[in-house]
Amino acid sequence: MFAVVKTGGKQYRVAKDDVIRVEKLDAEAGETVILDEVLMVSDENGAKTGTPLLEGAAVEAEVVEQTRNKKIIIYKKKRRQNYRRKKGHRQQVTVLKVVDISLDGSKKKAKAPAKAKTEAAPAADTGAEEAKKAAPKKAAAKKTAKKTAAKKAAAKKSDAE
Repeated sequence: MFAVVKTGGKQYRVAKDDVIRVEKLDAEAGETVILDEVLMVSDENGAKTGTPLLEGAAVEAEVVEQTRNKKIIIYKKKRRQNYRRKKGHRQQVTVLKVVDISLDGSKKKAKAPAKAKTEAAPAADTGAEEAKKAAPKKAAAKKTAKKTAAKKAAAKKSDAE
């Protein structure tokens, strides 16, 4: 049995116990992730394809490690211009080991709690940040009100003299 899954803008043909390197996912080593963008599943009964995705199909994988790919060299040259640039790049990748391929829709929500934690924390911070932002505006408004009152008082004094 194998499946074709889509993650990180690429498609991978995976079977049980395969180890694949995909674009970096937000998960730590040892965690389980669910790849739910399954395009095709093939087993002894035949192949099932989606339009574009198979409903209810999921691939469960365990994160082996977070690492980086081999370095690639980017070399630019313009002839007769004495222009040469050499630069290297190492892409961040996640190494996954496929644990299970399911068609029946028994999706386990392994990745959802991790997202909920990361989404809940910034939401709490935004409320605090908004309060902080609002406080300086009020203080600034009070300062400007005091300055204008002081200017008016000075103007009245000078008019009286």
